[in-house]
Amino acid sequence: MEIVDLNNINIEEQHICCAISDKKCLDGYTKKKAWLKSQFKNGYKFQKMDVRGKVFIEYVPIEHSWLPLTGSNFMVINCFWVSGQFKGKGNGKRLLQQCMADAQNMDGIVAISSDKKRPFMSDSKFLKLQGFEVIDEAPPFFKLWGLKTNAKANFPAILASAKQGRCPDDKGITAYYSNTCPFTDFYTNQLLREYAESKNVPLTIHHLKNKSDGHRMPIPWIINSVFYKGELVTLEMKAQRHLDKILI
Repeated sequence: MEIVDLNNINIEEQHICCAISDKKCLDGYTKKKAWLKSQFKNGYKFQKMDVRGKVFIEYVPIEHSWLPLTGSNFMVINCFWVSGQFKGKGNGKRLLQQCMADAQNMDGIVAISSDKKRPFMSDSKFLKLQGFEVIDEAPPFFKLWGLKTNAKANFPAILASAKQGRCPDDKGITAYYSNTCPFTDFYTNQLLREYAESKNVPLTIHHLKNKSDGHRMPIPWIINSVFYKGELVTLEMKAQRHLDKILI
């Protein structure tokens, strides 16, 4: 399998892996491609294997990352997913090596993960096996993993404002999402909205539209997050039947 580098020329003919056959997320899929197009000029990379499956990695120089991080001359992994029949065959390592090649003139690579494997997050066990170490933390479970290629460099850190662990709104449900993922638009604006209305629970939705929005997050995560009465409930995009267990 070869690695395909998505760009403004080939993105329309290439799939973006994670929502290939999910028709309900078609609008979000289109918005994700539009978001990618807007970020390519900032050195954003979407690298995937030339197969029809979830085998890809996304990364960007920290100077253009939407994640609430401080630092310079490091590459930031956004999304890193190898699933199904493609796991356990060295594909993750190959994709990471591609990231490292693109970061050869930088001081290293960082990625937000957690204390254990969680949906939509890079696998912390895999990162550790590849030489990454925990360089910063934020409540309730976020960890910033880093790998230096320049021993004299200073590691990036999570912004102090993203270490709150809760959102300032303590009334009902508060959701944050960006179009960095094709699933977020449907699950936030349709399923979550329908759920809140059915339960007569106040709902506030924050759509992150730029780097400044991302840097104002109360947690170091920009894809999707749901809070209830200020407390972080989930980073997953759960269907309505699951929400009763975690929100009410």
